[in-house]
Amino acid sequence: MPQEKEKRTPILLLKTRSTPDDSYDDFFRTNNYAPTFIPVLEHNFHTPNLQKVHDLLVSGGFDPDTPTQQYGGIIFTSQRAVEGFATVLEGIGHPLPEINLPLYTVGPATHRSLSTLTTTYLPNATLHGQDSGTGEALARFMLAHYPYPSPSPSGGSTEAEGQRPRKPLLFLVGEQRRDIIPKTLMDENLPVAERIQVDEVVVYETGVMEGFEGAFAERILREEAEGEEDRVVWTVVFSPTGCEAMVRVLEKVNSAGALSDLTSGRGKEKTRRFFVATIGPTTRDYLKNRVGFEPDVCAEKPSPEGVGMGIQKFMEEYRAGRK
Repeated sequence: MPQEKEKRTPILLLKTRSTPDDSYDDFFRTNNYAPTFIPVLEHNFHTPNLQKVHDLLVSGGFDPDTPTQQYGGIIFTSQRAVEGFATVLEGIGHPLPEINLPLYTVGPATHRSLSTLTTTYLPNATLHGQDSGTGEALARFMLAHYPYPSPSPSGGSTEAEGQRPRKPLLFLVGEQRRDIIPKTLMDENLPVAERIQVDEVVVYETGVMEGFEGAFAERILREEAEGEEDRVVWTVVFSPTGCEAMVRVLEKVNSAGALSDLTSGRGKEKTRRFFVATIGPTTRDYLKNRVGFEPDVCAEKPSPEGVGMGIQKFMEEYRAGRK
């Protein structure tokens, strides 16, 4: 058993391990990697704005059968937004069966977390978008999927379906986010009846965790000192904030004369052991355009399987090129 463990490929996941289970940990352990979690970000919930979400839930703000309804659905594109929403539902403490609105997610991780929540607290809500992979793809999906309001039971309205405006969507976000979803849904080039109003509410704030740089540098230097010459080490970056922190570490280490082969395109390819993957195009583009760092892999989908497939394909091509 010790020999088998030694053959596993180290993979440094720059994220906080999810509890009680983490899909990245499960996937990579199953596929002969040795995952290590190095937390990069610390998240602080925005209590006043979470209180606003609470008030909307208990006052009928999401209930289609009340005149107080303000929103027809909620958008989630981050695990932290789901966790903030969870604190609201747990604070209410009982199911809300009257809320049967759609919840939109950008990937499988947020979908899984929301599925657990809806089972307990929102049994009639529906989940959509888990296979979209990017904010732009999710926005296009919502334009096609998000329903128009049903005709009035009284028959008083003469507007045809598709002409009545759709209810706004509430988008739970961090203070650092892309605006591709609001831009796409509220695009002025769309016919007025097709546009969807998006109201963003910041439910958490993000910063670099104190001590990250030291912990990451220590781990990298340990792998450099202890690893065999052909032992590959992967680092996976999950957010733009994590990008900056990671590169600061690499710059410090490289300036000390070590790990000259870490950054893409540097050092002798025959001895190169350290590689970098990103969770998706947002993080990749931030690395390339803002930091000047070219990652080796960008996952086609923001999931353990997406990262794993990207790494596997890259290594097959890399090793074939060295023969």
